Amino acid sequence: MVVKIRLKRLGQKKAPFYRIVVADERSPRDGRNIAEIGTYDPNQEPAEVKIDEEEAKKWLANGAKPTDVVARLFKQAGIEK
Repeated sequence: MVVKIRLKRLGQKKAPFYRIVVADERSPRDGRNIAEIGTYDPNQEPAEVKIDEEEAKKWLANGAKPTDVVARLFKQAGIEK
């Protein structure tokens, strides 16, 4: 089972809001997830990112692979592998 850290889209049409979740890579984008480790709101100025740093580091240490966008958010927040 390959575990990914990715964005789950919520919010209204043309007003996206995302949760940063840990999920099996085979599950659908907005489907079941294993854990929720943060939020990302691109509608704010500047974009608002909240990440549970300890949880994120734990999942990265256990082999979860972040998507490109999540990796960029982690880098901005100062979370490295």
